[in-house]
Amino acid sequence: MRVAVLDNSPPMAYRDEHGELTGFSIGIIQAICEEMHAKCLLQVISLDQTLDVLANGEADIAAISLLDTPERRRRILFAKPYFRSVSLWFAKPGIVPGNPAARVAVVSGSAQERFALARHWPVHPVRSNVELLAPLRAGQANAAIVPMSSGLNLVKQPEMSALALSTTVMNEPELGGDASFGISPRRAELKEEIDAALERIKRNGAYDRINSRFLPFRIN
Repeated sequence: MRVAVLDNSPPMAYRDEHGELTGFSIGIIQAICEEMHAKCLLQVISLDQTLDVLANGEADIAAISLLDTPERRRRILFAKPYFRSVSLWFAKPGIVPGNPAARVAVVSGSAQERFALARHWPVHPVRSNVELLAPLRAGQANAAIVPMSSGLNLVKQPEMSALALSTTVMNEPELGGDASFGISPRRAELKEEIDAALERIKRNGAYDRINSRFLPFRIN
């Protein structure tokens, strides 16, 4: 299988000190491939390329945490959810969601960007979660909406701590819920196999081991 992945969204998908792809999502898809006895070739893309890459058949599956939305559902298939996601609001003190003074950093192509644009908030799009710090440090943005898993990684960065941002969980349904891998509609037959393999790695302990390796909390 040709598997599209990110390489700049720790702890979900990133490169280790040796340049090898790793992370929670990478570990899950590698375990699924092993269960399926399939050779999986990883190809790095950016989040905003995901729908086109799958819809055009340039990849068979995207091992990227995608929230199920009507727009995405029209173009791709979804595997069974592999974890639940929520979003965090990082902002300067006094800047709350909907504040007219808010300038919001978001990842291009993300559910967070779609949410902000639907509310006509000024946004500063970047290519990846690790790039969210730059517009905040430069003053181009005074807030950011980030998936919790990536947000917990960001708060470990000294540069993030220096910004003294407040953190709020965003409870809007558009920003949280079940996250799944995407499947190309040209490879619809893979869904049943991938779903079954995911269930097997949950039963045999592989999922929990990957969870413990990359995340400081249980997400299943």
